[in-house]
Amino acid sequence: MKIGRLPLDDKTNGWSAILPTRMPKPVLVGDVTVDWVVLGAGYAGLAAARQLSENCPDQQIAVIEAGTVGENASGRNSGFAVDLPHNVGSSLDELDGSQRFLRLGKMAVASLDNTIKTHDIDCQWSLDGKYHAAVSTRGVKEILEPFAKELETLGEPYRWVEKSDLARNIGSNHFTAAIYTPGGALLNPAALTQGLADSLPDNVTLYENSPVQEATFKNGVHFITANGSLHGSKLIMAANGFSEQFGYYRNRFLHLVAHCSLTRQLTEDERNTYGVEKPWGLTPANAFVGITMRYTNDHRIIIRHGLNYCPNQRVLASEQAAVKHRHKELFDKRFPMLPAVDMEHTWSGFVCLSQNSAPGFGQLAPNVWSAVCQNAMGVTKGTFSGVLAADMACGVENPLIRDMQSLGEPSILPRRPLLDIGVRARFMWEHWRNRHEA
Repeated sequence: MKIGRLPLDDKTNGWSAILPTRMPKPVLVGDVTVDWVVLGAGYAGLAAARQLSENCPDQQIAVIEAGTVGENASGRNSGFAVDLPHNVGSSLDELDGSQRFLRLGKMAVASLDNTIKTHDIDCQWSLDGKYHAAVSTRGVKEILEPFAKELETLGEPYRWVEKSDLARNIGSNHFTAAIYTPGGALLNPAALTQGLADSLPDNVTLYENSPVQEATFKNGVHFITANGSLHGSKLIMAANGFSEQFGYYRNRFLHLVAHCSLTRQLTEDERNTYGVEKPWGLTPANAFVGITMRYTNDHRIIIRHGLNYCPNQRVLASEQAAVKHRHKELFDKRFPMLPAVDMEHTWSGFVCLSQNSAPGFGQLAPNVWSAVCQNAMGVTKGTFSGVLAADMACGVENPLIRDMQSLGEPSILPRRPLLDIGVRARFMWEHWRNRHEA
């Protein structure tokens, strides 16, 4: 089959722009045959390749990436490695599901922490936890209070933070209250992805800037690129939303786009005016209208706001210019003490969701396994799905595979244009219904 749509790097990613220049791995040239092929060098693909190397040290593994590591979705998120659900439900089934997710999330964070320390990956990794904040008293009552009760039921530590204490910790009095959870980490996602790629084991070869033009799934997998071909006996599909192009999970994924902006570094005088010393991260009680924010280790503030339906996975430059202006307005309202601080970088990243929040995980064919559709928590979900897909493919007994399978599989979506109409109507309704959390 011919591949019709590929990732497009618009060269706007702020996380990579602030890093030292990195030399990409070579393009695939000539005809290459390996034991394992991993499609995609995001968190899932890199985790799968590393685990395959451990499971099969005498076999050869190739990771093929359409673009440059750190420039696609894995390197464009807001930099949270989250180890627990933002909001959990109250039924026994939901609580049981949350316990399973906790086991998976904690495994992923611990795995990343170990890899980062082992290979000395410089990605601003800090185990600082995060705030989950509500703007309105309604948001406190409807989101934070139930969240706190369920965390207590789950036995997870947390701290309730009122407005005044929260303002001292983050430098903004925009929020009414928050729940602080100590697990999880903050990071530069482009630096982490690059570091994971550049520290792969010796029996793993990474090919960057090698988009697959044609794929055949017969007697293994055979990929054709502009400069060569790649044949493997087995495949781990880790191309997230682009796995549809290879014939898998068609009509099961929703493609959204999220927008981020990153300020320049604050000057010493601005840091003194700001008055906050420790890095922090904050997620909103409602993702449709709320704002995700972080204060980084190198004294920048990131704003993520704006979640839109984007089935073609493309964003115009004019849209990003409007987003940058909007993010500056949001920044000024939340940090009025820093009026001269501008948005140095603004970019967009694509999010792959399923209607029922289930991942695309498991065996798809006799020689194909998948670790896709991370549902907006790619750092941790990508990591644990990649590890577990590799274990499943190698026949390794891992009890967490059952936890992963229990999350279900993506449900079938309505056909377009009914899907488009329904999603856009739902977005309008969510924005109106949750406007109190803006």
